[in-house]
Amino acid sequence: MALFGSLSERLNHIFSKLTKRGKLTELEIRTAMREVRVALLEADVNLKVAKQFIADVSEKAVGQEILSSLNPAQQVIKIVNEELIALMGAKNAKLEVSSKPPTVIMMCGLQGAGKTTLCGKLALQLKKQGKKPLLVAGDIYRPAAITQLKVVGKNAQTEVFEKGTQSPVKTAKQAIEHARSMGYDTIVLDTAGRLQIDETLMQELENIKKEIEVTETLLVVDAMTGQEAVNVAQTFNERLDVTGVILTKLDGDTRGGACLSIKAVTGKPIKFIGVGEKLTDLEPFYPDRMASRILGMGDVLSLIEKAQQAITEEEAKKMQQKMLGNTFTLTDYLEQFAMMKKMGGAQAMLSMLPGTGKLKVNEGDIDEKRIERTKAMILSMTKQERDNPSIIDSKRKRRIAAGSGTSVQEINQLLKQYEQTKMLMKQLKGNKGRLKLPF
Repeated sequence: MALFGSLSERLNHIFSKLTKRGKLTELEIRTAMREVRVALLEADVNLKVAKQFIADVSEKAVGQEILSSLNPAQQVIKIVNEELIALMGAKNAKLEVSSKPPTVIMMCGLQGAGKTTLCGKLALQLKKQGKKPLLVAGDIYRPAAITQLKVVGKNAQTEVFEKGTQSPVKTAKQAIEHARSMGYDTIVLDTAGRLQIDETLMQELENIKKEIEVTETLLVVDAMTGQEAVNVAQTFNERLDVTGVILTKLDGDTRGGACLSIKAVTGKPIKFIGVGEKLTDLEPFYPDRMASRILGMGDVLSLIEKAQQAITEEEAKKMQQKMLGNTFTLTDYLEQFAMMKKMGGAQAMLSMLPGTGKLKVNEGDIDEKRIERTKAMILSMTKQERDNPSIIDSKRKRRIAAGSGTSVQEINQLLKQYEQTKMLMKQLKGNKGRLKLPF
């Protein structure tokens, strides 16, 4: 299921009915808005938030200027898009930086939201921005919490500061001194969580904030818990005055209600979203891009950013030359799968392309296992066969099939796909002046 798959599908269905009608009456718009309200509530959006959202959209959509325009349906969709952006925070909320290093980022939240792993993901993000982060172990209660942070730190190639089970306040103070002496400019402090909110948990977090200067208090919440995530955010914010929220597990079977409700309920922005289990699966939250994805318009900017991170400019130019020179080999075909994996896989890439919400693409439609089988077939070939597939006769096909655990029929399909790609390369060569890659 793509991000906000059900909600996107419902909204696209509602708006497609409007676009077929041409001119719209006020009654038709209000009827459509009632359907949108039901779709939002089914997506687990907070009731008050959904009602206010519909009221705001309806007020603008039934104006005489909209009703008399040449394409009122498009105007209504434009208003919905603008209001979705406003609902989620209008713009990307960046992390604050302390004028006196180190910047201290305190991570808080309940157990099970993925807080400790998020510390490593955030450290990796900071390193990409040229920062020198230090992970600090402040969870002294959960068994193996410190060990887990050490493993995360090792994977993120970031030092972990820990002082066993001593007071988290004392550890945080010592970590600041250590950071200053060793040149760390940012501290990411992992704190204790609970299965539910209790006074002991809140008091400890309040004590840390009283004793050290915290620049950012980031709350980690599980998007899959829906409205419960919003309730947790509201309670934490009332006690700790959080500066931002990180939503995890947005890649799972989430209906999106928390994402659309948190800013409106707490007044605090979503700063990052977790979209997978890998350390690289943390993305800055852009309300405009998210609104675009919800409405099935895609998220091309994020797709380009992923491409820039996965592929160097030199690699892009090299691939372009191969395309234009018609020297594209099966080795290059294999490299493209590796690039695709760096960008999150085929499913993640497709979810960011405009219009895919209308295609009703399911997980099974893009078979990642089939991609792995294709890779196995190419890896079972010799270098000579990869560079010149025309030499692959029936005997070679049987050998490749046996080596990759596939069938001769699958080898034939691969070679056919490759030839079709080569044909496309020739067509691109004819448009050389117009061919540009977005890197």
